Amino acid sequence: MKGIPEIKAEQSVELLKELHILTRDGKLNQDSRRKLKQVYHLYQFIEPLLAEVIAQGDDLALVDHGAGKSYLGFILYDLFLKGQDGGHVCAIETRAELVEKSRELAQRLGFARMSVLNLSIEASIRSPQLPDHIDIVTALHACDTATDDAIRFALAKQARFIVLAPCCQAEVAAVLRRYKSESLAQTPLSEIWRHPIHTREFGSQITNVLRCLLLESHGYQLTVTELVGWGHSLKNELIIARFTGSPRGNAREVDPDTSRVESRRPAGRFDY
Repeated sequence: MKGIPEIKAEQSVELLKELHILTRDGKLNQDSRRKLKQVYHLYQFIEPLLAEVIAQGDDLALVDHGAGKSYLGFILYDLFLKGQDGGHVCAIETRAELVEKSRELAQRLGFARMSVLNLSIEASIRSPQLPDHIDIVTALHACDTATDDAIRFALAKQARFIVLAPCCQAEVAAVLRRYKSESLAQTPLSEIWRHPIHTREFGSQITNVLRCLLLESHGYQLTVTELVGWGHSLKNELIIARFTGSPRGNAREVDPDTSRVESRRPAGRFDY
């Protein structure tokens, strides 16, 4: 955008205003400049995966689960897919009002190869509106077990890549709290989660470790790093999984039930 060096020439000004990265009069203030930097930081992690799929001659299929306002889908489409001849981005969200707003914006921007579906996790796995095979599945700050739902979807579709930024991992922490008094009497290790803040953080850590083991047991190679500053949140862990077909041995011992996911990798296309 002319006059704002941080904005790439091909970016949609209307989209940046809708995402509150640009002000209504098309300017960039200090807060939005920080937000734009975060957007580009996130994009740097995902763009190489998109490029790899496209370079192999495949018609890219990306699904963003628990999409909310479809922020990520719009950014990926605008920065990458808009300049490609093929490929499709699908945002999946259960809140109907957010789905309608995102659909309207995608239509207004002319993002013809972006879809927004109002589906539950179970429905999305079985829906004929989605292909049998998905190249990339993302779930960024999907709260609590919504990240696990996205993983289940990705495994069912045998996604080539999975990109996760887990958030609000409360389930394990709730279990730790439930049995706190009993465990404190049995092992000094319980001191790790005796205080509420430690219970929360320890529960989050354990949850993400189990998620990594699950993915590795299903043949994914992982990169675990920081997603610094995204969403102004302390939940900055980013898990990037690449399907190799070679399960890690000791991860498979921790999660022995790998029979639930079939080994086939069927082809398919979006059908809208």
